[in-house]
Amino acid sequence: MQRILIKDLKEYIGKEITIKGWVDVRRDQGKMIFFDFRDRTGFVQGVVLSGSPAKETAERARPEWVVEVRGKVNQRPEKNAQREKQNGGIELEILEIKVLNEAETPAFDIGSDTRVVGEDVRLTHRYLDLRSQRLQKNIRNRHKVVKLIRDSLDKDGFVEIETPILTKSTPEGARDYIVPSRLEKGKFYALPQSPQQYKQLLMTAGFEKYFQIARCMRDEDTRGDRQPEFTQLDLEMSFHTAEDTINLTEKLLIEIVKNIYPEKKIQKAPFPRISYSDAMKKYNTDRPDLREDKSNPNLLAFVWVVDFPLFEKTDAGAWTFTHNPFSAPKPEYIENLLAKKDIGSIIAEQYDIVLNGFEIAGGSVRNHKAGALISTFEIMGYPKEKIGTSFGHMLKALRAGTPPHGGIAWGLDRLLMILENEESIREVIAFPKTGEGSDLMMDAPSSASPEQLLELGISVNRK
Repeated sequence: MQRILIKDLKEYIGKEITIKGWVDVRRDQGKMIFFDFRDRTGFVQGVVLSGSPAKETAERARPEWVVEVRGKVNQRPEKNAQREKQNGGIELEILEIKVLNEAETPAFDIGSDTRVVGEDVRLTHRYLDLRSQRLQKNIRNRHKVVKLIRDSLDKDGFVEIETPILTKSTPEGARDYIVPSRLEKGKFYALPQSPQQYKQLLMTAGFEKYFQIARCMRDEDTRGDRQPEFTQLDLEMSFHTAEDTINLTEKLLIEIVKNIYPEKKIQKAPFPRISYSDAMKKYNTDRPDLREDKSNPNLLAFVWVVDFPLFEKTDAGAWTFTHNPFSAPKPEYIENLLAKKDIGSIIAEQYDIVLNGFEIAGGSVRNHKAGALISTFEIMGYPKEKIGTSFGHMLKALRAGTPPHGGIAWGLDRLLMILENEESIREVIAFPKTGEGSDLMMDAPSSASPEQLLELGISVNRK
């Protein structure tokens, strides 16, 4: 008999059907045994009556067993109906239970709010944690957000292009994860901190509108809103201004809230803007939380922070970039950049968007001419040889007829964390790492075998 999804059972009242899923709850009342079954679409109550041929299997079945259930869909008497619950008006009279797989007793109660369970236990048994209603909702809503983004950008003429995971180590702010080359011993690939250089090269290549749901890796200290690997919505556009990127981003964020989180209210649209200087003076942070009522979890206060300085001083007194070295100055400051004068006063064509006190996206107009990029690195004290070694490929590309371009990258995990009212991005990632960067379920990182190290020409100092 064809499988029927639980969400569709109300269409089969009076009929015999088959469902497949998990035992969620089992309640033995002697003559009758009640079950709650679940599949990916929801829940339904079933009952095994006294004398039923399913009684023997029902007596030994336990929560989280995988079962195939044949039964008759009955309308509940009005006095027993639970209209507020899914399938609260029907009940499944169970005629047969076929066990597809038994399950050991779960490490924790999947039916409860698993946030009360120790995180180490949850992450060790993440496949169980993901069965909980809360995480099922989070991950399914994540899919909806990504699909809406893809559909919207596709309609707007963007092309989704994958960029390499094995790339070159370049100084972009955080530590790289590096991967040894077996064929060229002593040389290493780097995992991408972002697709920044590749997306600019795609503008050189003439695609004009690019986006990607991109995996990024940074070897930096973790916290609640940061992970060693994370996901960005990454996009870039040619012949567009900062205003074009800001308008596109606002439109997309409003679309997401309206269609997927209609219970939430955007405090003000178009989103307000504040300069970096004013934000620091007024709020002492460039990530201000502008909610008028911070006790309302469904209130969304978006704000653009603009007019960042292009450079800032390091602890050692040298100049470094404020965001990334590829950001362009505002047009009125380009001469200062090229002449390398009044460096601290140069303002970048940079824009960040903040939501409820979290930076959720940042972008800029880029340097599309080689001279401006060279000046940036010279101001930061890079010798000419290092500029050529680390960024020669970018300089060649910029000299090959690269159009003006700019873009933005969203922290997709962080945005979803806020929209789902969670306190950590681990709650919206299917298989996250711990705060220390470990994968407890897969036991990673782990040691390489002596044979692997020998093949790669690597020795390990464990001190």
